Amino acid sequence: MTVFAHLEPYAGDPILSLNDAFQKDPRPGKINLSIGIYFDDAGRMPVLQCVRDAEAQMLAESAAKPYLPIAGSEPMRRAVQALLFGAGHEAVTGGRIATLQTIGSSGGLKVGADFIKRWLPGSAVWVSDPTWDNHRAMFEGAGIPVHTYPYYDASTGGLAFGRMLEVVSSLPPRSIVLLHACCHNPTGVDLDAGQWQQLIPVLRQRELIGYLDLAYQGYGDGIAEDAAAVRQMASSGLPFFIANSFSKSMSVYGERAGALSVVCADRAEAELVLGQLQATVRRNYSSPAIHAAGIVSRVLGDPALRAMWEADVTAMRERILAMRRQLHGVLSARRPERDFGYFLTQRGMFSYTGLSGAQVDRLREEFGVYLVRSGRMCVAGLNSGNVERTAQAMAAVL
Repeated sequence: MTVFAHLEPYAGDPILSLNDAFQKDPRPGKINLSIGIYFDDAGRMPVLQCVRDAEAQMLAESAAKPYLPIAGSEPMRRAVQALLFGAGHEAVTGGRIATLQTIGSSGGLKVGADFIKRWLPGSAVWVSDPTWDNHRAMFEGAGIPVHTYPYYDASTGGLAFGRMLEVVSSLPPRSIVLLHACCHNPTGVDLDAGQWQQLIPVLRQRELIGYLDLAYQGYGDGIAEDAAAVRQMASSGLPFFIANSFSKSMSVYGERAGALSVVCADRAEAELVLGQLQATVRRNYSSPAIHAAGIVSRVLGDPALRAMWEADVTAMRERILAMRRQLHGVLSARRPERDFGYFLTQRGMFSYTGLSGAQVDRLREEFGVYLVRSGRMCVAGLNSGNVERTAQAMAAVL
């Protein structure tokens, strides 16, 4: 009996498919700037010493591995709140934040989407144009309409803040506005502190609900600095969601270490939200991973490991900045008639290069340099051995 013949073939994720194509490319000088993974200057994915030490502690204890509670590890949840909001923040001490350990920030986004569909059924989601492709897929997969607001200004390589604010100011009450807390994916273009100060009152006046995604904390200006928007939102008294990830900042991609927090009006509301978030998790994956929880809670909770981690994040951020400067220098020398200053103002792991799809194709086919076809480049894939070749190839196709 034929049951599944009517299924449509899966076209594959465009970024992961591109990464597969890179792996099959036999050219020795190929350069992978597509997938969002941090590589060191030798082109290797690092294993941080603080993570090694945390895992060694866990192994030495030889403890049992029971199911975690539905909400996840309590030490990890406390550590996440302190990291995002600051341990002394009123929202933390007042108990008005509901926090879950999740399967990466992707798991947090999905749980939040299912929660919104169940408890805010009339709300649509608005995402930046452009945004990470999976944002749209996750919310649409939960049955929520997804729309876009203006964000990237291709003419400047910066933020179209005026147009963004105009659209957000017109949204219906209880619309969900998805915002990147820092290091915007895919553009690397962020709101500055003053722009957040202008946006937050609009969210209040229009009764809008923010949904922040923080996957690159520490890659912009610093660990605490990159949480500034989160803390501003919490201090405003507005309700909002925030999904965060440790994949990049701790280089633990496959551990799927993330969390979802919902900031509420008071402790009683937070307890209601946490209960329904747990019900949502129970219907999905039941409980999160114990190993991921152990790594995160130990690294954040042990002063020596925390200091090591902060030093590592600083080194990663500074290496990315150095690659931006070197790329900018070579491109400016090769093509002096063009302004490449956006490579210096965009922040974090990604940059929008301004390359067209056809130019990206030429980079891949003629030079073995792999970018996402939108022109997004993972700056963390550059190193001292390939940045000049990359810049020369980009100059050749412009």
